[in-house]
Amino acid sequence: MEELRKNVESYFESGKNDIPELFLENFAQQLDNGKIRAAEPLVNGEWQVNQWVKKGILLLFRAGKMHDFSNDDNFKFFDKHTLPTKHIELESNIRIVPGGSTIRRGAYVAEGVICMPPMYINIGSYIDSGTMIDSHALVGTCAQIGKNVHISAAAQIGGVLEPAGARPVIVEENVMVGGNCGIYEGVRVRKNAVLASGVILTASTKIYDLVNETIITSDENTPLEVPENAVLVAGSRKINSEFALDNGLSIYTPLIIKYRDSKTDAKTALNFDLR
Repeated sequence: MEELRKNVESYFESGKNDIPELFLENFAQQLDNGKIRAAEPLVNGEWQVNQWVKKGILLLFRAGKMHDFSNDDNFKFFDKHTLPTKHIELESNIRIVPGGSTIRRGAYVAEGVICMPPMYINIGSYIDSGTMIDSHALVGTCAQIGKNVHISAAAQIGGVLEPAGARPVIVEENVMVGGNCGIYEGVRVRKNAVLASGVILTASTKIYDLVNETIITSDENTPLEVPENAVLVAGSRKINSEFALDNGLSIYTPLIIKYRDSKTDAKTALNFDLR
């Protein structure tokens, strides 16, 4: 992989659009197969962001020429020739229920993943085994999703490509992301956490931990991080300005109301018979 990395850095810094097709094909295949990732877990539980991989994805956009991928008059599809949809076969062991779902090439989707219609998985994403991407859900560019995660209906996992050093969204294993949730701007959700419907998390969001009576924030060097086993709900807090007090105003904020226990597990467990 070291040679691939060096070539990516060289082509990226050159600023040129004329990049060998063989190199582009090899890079896209490595993404497709999960051999390279925009971010990867380390043995100490931390994550390493691979900026060079995101630079390689940008090269696919830079070098690509517009191409007509349309199958017929009912399915119009125009994109860069380097960015077709992902090739999936029966042997891939990925359940894609009919109804308008799309997975872009360069997204790794492991065996046992379930895709409910319509959903979309963008390039650079990594979806590990046993995960369900539910209806109207989006997994954005370079997002990293662990094993046995449930991305519920209409949930949005934000993507990031530029700048290349920006942190992607990371959702670790066994997380439950409720309907209409939004996770953006490099937020990291640790394993076994539960996000109730409607929870929105961005880099500037403050999480109020009612159990430990602490406030969780991010900074330039540390992403906003949902603790392991935390159960979050959408809440609000009072605004103390004179105008806000006069008008009874409050502002949205996510709250940790408990940490996961056996009752929570029973409510959030995926039914493996459906797989």
